[in-house]
Amino acid sequence: MAPIQVLILGGGIGGVEAAIEARRHHLETLLISDREYLWIYPLSIWIPTGERSKETVKLPLFKLAQRHGFQWKMDEVVAIQEAGAKVQLKSGLILEQGRDYEQLVLALGSGKTQMEGQSNTYSLCGKPSEADQIQEKLKTLVQKGQGSIAVGFGGNPKDPSAVRGGPAFELIFNIDTWLRRKKIRDQFQLTFFAPMADPGIRMGKQAATRSENLLSQKGIQKLFGKKILRFESESIVFEDQSRWESQLILFFAAGTGSKVYQNSGLPLNESGFIRTEPSCQVVGSPHVWAIGDSAALLGPEWKAKQGHIAEVMAKTAIHNMSIKDVQVHQSYVSQVNIVCVMDVGNGAALIYRDDHRGWVLTLPIIGHWLKKAWGIYFRLSKLKWIPRLSGF
Repeated sequence: MAPIQVLILGGGIGGVEAAIEARRHHLETLLISDREYLWIYPLSIWIPTGERSKETVKLPLFKLAQRHGFQWKMDEVVAIQEAGAKVQLKSGLILEQGRDYEQLVLALGSGKTQMEGQSNTYSLCGKPSEADQIQEKLKTLVQKGQGSIAVGFGGNPKDPSAVRGGPAFELIFNIDTWLRRKKIRDQFQLTFFAPMADPGIRMGKQAATRSENLLSQKGIQKLFGKKILRFESESIVFEDQSRWESQLILFFAAGTGSKVYQNSGLPLNESGFIRTEPSCQVVGSPHVWAIGDSAALLGPEWKAKQGHIAEVMAKTAIHNMSIKDVQVHQSYVSQVNIVCVMDVGNGAALIYRDDHRGWVLTLPIIGHWLKKAWGIYFRLSKLKWIPRLSGF
């Protein structure tokens, strides 16, 4: 039996896009994921406030596979050996390059930086089940009629591109709007915390300033520039030994390299992300490609890992593996930018930044529905029910 032409590890946004693109190039493709669905993280911000159910944030992989013609298998990758020449699965199956697959695409996402007491916090960037847990915690506080909620994100000095500040801003703004609609906002203390003095600066100075001003306008306490020492049951302890009490702590840890890539023989940067060429080809491995949060992102100093960049990398990788002449490989680096519709519960801000310009467009009311419309578009276009717009 001939080997699969493309083996893709990971069923997130990047991995799914790679499978779709591979089929567009008529490549026989197998995607392996430890979930039965693509979890659409940008839409999960509305689960805690009840505007979305968990089921509406899932996109079943069997449907995607049927619509696009790729194969998929539910299994967990437990080890990668010999720089991608072997892949070991939890089921006990071992796949080998040359025998079972020709090209390997690594799209397993990232791990999370760990801090002492992090189990005392909840996040939307972890397991999907945590979104429901946050919703239940919020409901409990509302039933009590008062409370304190702290939302924040951490940094990774070894690779600042792996922070998750955007969802943290969106979540606290949506909680604020939700409490105001219930007419109990004045009974709750909301706090936003981050270890850097100027959180959001990667979006550009204008966007960062507007985000901070909006926090102030909404009466949300700001704790910036205070490095986190640990989390306790209902408090955040900072390195200066000060502490902030909060009944619910929502923390978005920065990314770091997946444990699966350790001891794999793959070239890694200081934070454990896979080093690649601008073509997405893993350095020194002509048959292995890394995309999305798995890869050490190349580009300008302000770069940030986002879903649409993972899709750009997926398309770049598949295009380049489909051609023979390495002298004409495409680069994804010129397409690195920041695009974000930051939802604030009762509106949104459209944020854009590249090497030449950066701007923010405030969209009261309609912006909230624009992001929800994007969610509908994302689902329908992935399932080929409607045309895909170029670049989206």
